[in-house]
Amino acid sequence: MSKAVFGTLPDGSEVEIFTLKSEQVEARVMNWGGRLVSVKTKDRNGEMAHISLGYDTLEEWLRDTAFFGATVGRVANRIAGGQFELDGQTFQIPQNNGQNALHGGPQGFDKKLWTAKEVPNGVELSLVSPDGDMGFPGTMTVTVTYTLKGSDLHIHYRATSDKTTVVNLTNHAYWNLRGDDRGDITNTRIVINADAFVPTDATSIPTGELPPVEGTPMDFRTEHAIADRADAEYEQLKFAKGYDHTWVLNGDAGTIRVAAQAHEPESGRTLTVKTTQPGMQFYSGNNLKGVLVGRFGKVYTARTGFCFETQHFPDSPNHAHFPSVMLRPGEVFESETVYGFGVK
Repeated sequence: MSKAVFGTLPDGSEVEIFTLKSEQVEARVMNWGGRLVSVKTKDRNGEMAHISLGYDTLEEWLRDTAFFGATVGRVANRIAGGQFELDGQTFQIPQNNGQNALHGGPQGFDKKLWTAKEVPNGVELSLVSPDGDMGFPGTMTVTVTYTLKGSDLHIHYRATSDKTTVVNLTNHAYWNLRGDDRGDITNTRIVINADAFVPTDATSIPTGELPPVEGTPMDFRTEHAIADRADAEYEQLKFAKGYDHTWVLNGDAGTIRVAAQAHEPESGRTLTVKTTQPGMQFYSGNNLKGVLVGRFGKVYTARTGFCFETQHFPDSPNHAHFPSVMLRPGEVFESETVYGFGVK
């Protein structure tokens, strides 16, 4: 592993970037936003290429609006109206996604400068989020540790708080297993190990139901190309202009198990996601609108990257029957996600 100065923030703070290398994978992580800046892997011919969307310079990263590679929190995904109640008290988070709060508000963890230290095979990033940060209660201490072991990139999350609060952390990397300058991801074939999913209304807020995927375009228990059904005549897909939903992962939350797999026939590259989390958001990059310009001058248009965001369900603070995101003093939130890279 190596580290370097990546650039300087407007307030003069230096941003560090860490490069993790194995024979199969190169991953770069910076401490602004706790971001996974890039991942490079080999295709079936042994050619290395970037397979996550991103930029070359810090200045471009500071202008990013799509959460590329970011650690998002305190609460990933959406909170209805930006509002929730804890122990009889109502809290208001800034509404930055229509009437809802998204990914912790407009100054979430993705906009913070984390403290970095090297650890074996990787880097540990830490952040202290003060009481009242973006409206959330409690001083929260968070660590996110990236380690690279062979072809597996591990992300370990840990959080504590001095007051009762809520937490839902994820990484928002966008993947393109063809190579991030090679165009769309619609022929990528995926499997999601989930018998149920989390339907939403037109503003992406859960209805509260957890219906089976059986007989719907949300059934990825067997392999399908993203393009096969993304534009089907199905209300959930119409709402989101494609896939942008959370799946209820099979198996016991808290235990590491396979959540999803992706295979790109053109390059042969594969991605396997394992997690301890109860859910995973699969987003097919529908709202990349050709505004963001990434590496090699590539314009990122709709469906040029997809996300596998391991997490709790959206709007969990407002749904008592969803897995809880509550964190009380003396408790420790921990989760683990592993991105495994391969070729076939």
